[in-house]
Amino acid sequence: MEDFGASLEGLRKTFRSGKTREESWRRSQLKALLRLVQEKEDDISMALKQDLGKHHVEAYRDEIGPLVKSIEFAMAGLKGWMSGKKAKLPIAAFPAKAEIIPEPLGLVLIFSAWNLPIGLALEPIIGAIAAGCVAVLKPSEQAPACSSVIAKSIPAYLDPKAFKVIEGGSLVAERLLEHKWDKIFFTGSAAVGRLIMTAAAKHLTPVTLELGGKCPAIVDSISSSWDKDVALKRILAGKFGTCSGQACIVVDYILVEKKFSSELVQLLKKYIQTVFGDNPKKTHSVARIVNKKHFTRLKSLLDEPKVKASVVYGGSMDEDNLFIEPTLLVDPPLNAAVMTEEIFGPILPIITLEKIEDSIDFINSRPKPLTIYAFTHNETLKKKIASQTSSGSLVFNDTIVQVSSSIMLITMPKAITHSEGTTLFSYIPPHFREAGCWI
Repeated sequence: MEDFGASLEGLRKTFRSGKTREESWRRSQLKALLRLVQEKEDDISMALKQDLGKHHVEAYRDEIGPLVKSIEFAMAGLKGWMSGKKAKLPIAAFPAKAEIIPEPLGLVLIFSAWNLPIGLALEPIIGAIAAGCVAVLKPSEQAPACSSVIAKSIPAYLDPKAFKVIEGGSLVAERLLEHKWDKIFFTGSAAVGRLIMTAAAKHLTPVTLELGGKCPAIVDSISSSWDKDVALKRILAGKFGTCSGQACIVVDYILVEKKFSSELVQLLKKYIQTVFGDNPKKTHSVARIVNKKHFTRLKSLLDEPKVKASVVYGGSMDEDNLFIEPTLLVDPPLNAAVMTEEIFGPILPIITLEKIEDSIDFINSRPKPLTIYAFTHNETLKKKIASQTSSGSLVFNDTIVQVSSSIMLITMPKAITHSEGTTLFSYIPPHFREAGCWI
């Protein structure tokens, strides 16, 4: 196995030279990264198809398009981010002046995830470039085609003396963590996150962990007072239409009043067929499971007898093609793995409650969710959810849109997004409209 010491010292030498601090260098690297994304779009789409069975529309919507937007956002904000800011001093310090000057950290280690293998690899690179850092990127070995595209493309577009891609599995990751870093950025599971933090503690390295969590969707009374057609389509898009549920921000389970559960199930069945077709496997409208290991894990969730008895739709599987049909459950045991672990797949439990306000206690009794999605026009309920729950983000009457709202997420510690049926985007690529992805 390669000794990384010499390579890392070369990156540090580049950082110490001072060139990464220059605005012209940072801007040139951002422009080069934009060219990479645009010129390699076909290669990226093909790799995502190979690794995850993603349709090219989903590939553009979830990875390529957001990367273009993020790079352009970084280029627009770069000068302001680099600029110093005056700091206030007490009158006793007169006539002294003070200034806060942004300073790049140095050498950054980035671990990306397999479910968005291009986006979650290159988004942190955008931040590293904008901050004036040098970086090592280890793509996920569980998405080998995407890892290969990244490993071949980055040296051809970015400064090879400042950015290095190292491919490999857990042994490579362990070797990398033996070295001293100025920052570690990790996207993945909580279990691996603990290992990252333990290794980083040896050098007191600051760490950013982007982990998951079970994200509930609260569905208020199904009535003519709100557009249930739009709401349920958005829930399905936010579950099965995002890498077949293999993402940390997708809807993990639904909370609904018991008296409305039957109608909810019937509508969900109807819209699964409408949105994804009678045979999603044949039409490729739903991505496949990333590998056999994860397929087996998902299968085991449904194999528990009491869980299997709660299946009301779907459940068919094709192990050879790593395909699992969109599956609905009603009231599986709350202590079953499907309700205690992050699902990360096309399985959607529906939990019934006596009254919708009970959803607040239900959510608070469990680990903090990454996102809460709430479908209601009841302003009192909205205020209660906002004030009495804690989550990474809170979205009313839509799903996933908070990820697209980059400015909101940057400026607000807890992003609360309202969507009342109007599009948040001024431009929708033609092939998105043709595929009916915007509801």
